[in-house]
Amino acid sequence: MTAGFASTNDMSDKIISFEELGPGLYGYTAEGDPNSGVVVGDDSVLVVDAQATPAMAADVIARIRTVTDKPVKHIVLSHYHAVRVLGASGYHGAEIIASEATRDLIVERGQQDMDSEIGRFPRLFRGRESIPGLTWPHITFKKQMTLWMGKREVQIIHVGRSHSAGDTVVWLPKERVMFAGDTVEFGATPYCGDAHFADWSGTLDAIRKLGPQKLVPGRGRSLMNPTEVEEGLSGTAAFTSDLFAIAKKSVAAGHDLGTTYHAAMEAMRPKYGHWVIFEHCMPFNVSRAYDEAKGLDHPQIWTAERDVAMWRALEKGQPMKDAEIRR
Repeated sequence: MTAGFASTNDMSDKIISFEELGPGLYGYTAEGDPNSGVVVGDDSVLVVDAQATPAMAADVIARIRTVTDKPVKHIVLSHYHAVRVLGASGYHGAEIIASEATRDLIVERGQQDMDSEIGRFPRLFRGRESIPGLTWPHITFKKQMTLWMGKREVQIIHVGRSHSAGDTVVWLPKERVMFAGDTVEFGATPYCGDAHFADWSGTLDAIRKLGPQKLVPGRGRSLMNPTEVEEGLSGTAAFTSDLFAIAKKSVAAGHDLGTTYHAAMEAMRPKYGHWVIFEHCMPFNVSRAYDEAKGLDHPQIWTAERDVAMWRALEKGQPMKDAEIRR
């Protein structure tokens, strides 16, 4: 494996924040690592995104226990990626909720994604031997469902394609608080390896129309007022739109993936290079943007082998075999 692949050099523990967004609503964030959300109802707790391993889930539970002794009865998966879902077994007995599209993606590519992400994020998957296997939802829904936690209304919405085809947000309409998953990032590079670029801005518009006043993004700190929420929405929209415009221009000019990648890095680094996991994400992001610009609507499956072959091709100029390019 090439030196510096993905996040293999990022082995420093992060400082965790557990911030109250409103009575019984909390954001669990960690300096650009994947976030979780916590909703405390009358008799139970709901967690948004389960973390990467049961060990990491245990830390979320420990934070919950500082504010309530109510049991965690529900886990909502914002999408299917391993760093979000494989800690679910740590919430013993909780029902797992996901969109139908998310479950379909787990069926199609869940195991490949698990193997891929373990290779990309060794720090997040410390203790991976405790993961019993893929995480499967107990409850699925097509577009929207409502969970009543006593008097507290929780809307779970398959808001549209963006970061993945199954993207789901958790919306508290009375409190106007949203847990947005990776549809929105803040100070962190959107991962676009499984993205739908043409749809992403529309998905962000759908979130904007709901009018959240506070929002927990997929990565980055909790956004605590409407100005910060709009900054997160606008920043995510700008990044994804800028990248897709570069890819479409490159494809129209007949350029290959390598040329597109170097053009994208030159154009994007001055504006976004300081965002968390920029260097990790960009080879995956450009590969997907290039595919979509060429008309491939359904993202290719990332495997551990394809990850490394693509990285070597774009970062080191080593040729990829046809079987490695498309798996």
